[in-house]
Amino acid sequence: MGIDPGLRRLALGTLLAAYPGPVPPDWAVELVAEGLAGHTLFGTNIHRPEQVAAATAALRAGRSDVLIAVDEEGGDVTRLAHATGSPYPGNAALGAIGDVALTRRVYHAIGAELAALGITVDLAPTVDVNSADDNPVIGTRSFGADPVRVAAHSAAATTGLQAAGVAACAKHFPGHGATIADSHHELPTVDASPDLLRQRDLPPFAAVIAAGAKAVMTAHIRVPALTGDGPATFSRAVLTDLLRNRYGFDGVVVTDALEMRGATLAAGGVAPGAVRALAAGADLLCIGAKVDADLVEAVAAEIVAALGDGRLDRVRVEQA
Repeated sequence: MGIDPGLRRLALGTLLAAYPGPVPPDWAVELVAEGLAGHTLFGTNIHRPEQVAAATAALRAGRSDVLIAVDEEGGDVTRLAHATGSPYPGNAALGAIGDVALTRRVYHAIGAELAALGITVDLAPTVDVNSADDNPVIGTRSFGADPVRVAAHSAAATTGLQAAGVAACAKHFPGHGATIADSHHELPTVDASPDLLRQRDLPPFAAVIAAGAKAVMTAHIRVPALTGDGPATFSRAVLTDLLRNRYGFDGVVVTDALEMRGATLAAGGVAPGAVRALAAGADLLCIGAKVDADLVEAVAAEIVAALGDGRLDRVRVEQA
């Protein structure tokens, strides 16, 4: 017995996939036509501007409102300039300069470049407050260690990107700046009380929400006081109670890559992780960089199975 096509389309509509190489393969475009939310572009997909524009046009031929996302933060994290290094200052430099108008201009320039290439979502800015000096994954990606300064620059970056017509995705909720482990490789723990989070980590998220950020990305971090033993990505207390209800965010909740160890260790794989993230309140599930048609179909099939066995509520998936 095959998968119900209506439910498959519903499941595909929550997934942000990826594909190898500079030209989207047929399956990547066909899945878009069949309801896939979109694709994330990585360095392997990007050779030169005209090639990227052709790739995004090919994806848009699959469906006009396809989401095409990229991690373009400036500084140390760039996809467009992965071969040469970003021409834009990173967040640490912008935070040190302390000119929020400059931060807005830099992010507007990044957004204009992305929009010209047909990219619609920037998985930026990083709005984590870098409170741990030996943080191995945030570091110079942060505007700094002062929550007030980080909040001001985060709002400016969000405004700049979105004024250029590209959706901003602030990350990593509820704050990855106090970790001394890398969620790409393990599940880090932030042993902070809700009060400390509210004072230290959450002000930049409040600022970007007030600035109209279209999306917020989850963190694969454990905050025992809120998430128990699992990551924030799978925590209803974090994604629904805190982000939606307490902070009033009504945009898209995007997961960090579900292929990362911080998620797969807790869930037992990408597909079960997708179900747990949706149930917690995530809307758009970033699978990661190493994606093929079989993996997308496996994740979609798991979501459909979860709708059938009660792990997922259909209304929740329709909202997502």
